Amino acid sequence: MLDYLFSQYATLGRAFLEHLWMVAVVLGLSLAAAAVLTVTAMYSKVWSAFLVNLFSVIYAIPSLALFAILIPATGLGTTTAIIVLILYNQYVLLRNFLAGLRGVDPAVLEAAAGMGMSTLQVLYKIRLPLSLTPLFAGLRLAAVSTIGIATIAATINAGGLGSILFDGLRSMNMYKIMWGALLSACLAIGANHLLLWLENKVAVAVPGTKDGV
Repeated sequence: MLDYLFSQYATLGRAFLEHLWMVAVVLGLSLAAAAVLTVTAMYSKVWSAFLVNLFSVIYAIPSLALFAILIPATGLGTTTAIIVLILYNQYVLLRNFLAGLRGVDPAVLEAAAGMGMSTLQVLYKIRLPLSLTPLFAGLRLAAVSTIGIATIAATINAGGLGSILFDGLRSMNMYKIMWGALLSACLAIGANHLLLWLENKVAVAVPGTKDGV
């Protein structure tokens, strides 16, 4: 197994970096989209119900089926994979973001409004700092989910670690299967721990959080 690593480190490294790049792009775009959708849903029950139901239906579609639906419009490759992954992430992020922001103690919100804060000030200065845990929980779940589904995206020529894994399955090469699965698992575990570390750092730095000053 180590012999394969030393002889194919360039191929494995390239696949790992492709996977990492795809995950980073998807998470960045997913967060931007989720932020806009969350603010929209926060103050409209109709939009909230519509968006959550819409993305729950999309999330229920198997990834291979959703890839197949989009291929005629966006073709094979990374573009289709990124679009599908962003759509899946909206369900996870939107639910967690709304749950966190709406779970803030109403008495705290009343006090903030009584101090003359605007709706946006309440959102950024009160709701966000007090809902870091569910926000980061949603982000961690989205990151791990993205890493896993991005592996399946290799079936539509999106590259990444899935290309190593599926090539191993086709050729019955156990070394490729093992390293593809192992690197994917390590990436998911590493991303989860990195986001946990970042959550703790932000919690300490931001006033008003459970660990903040």
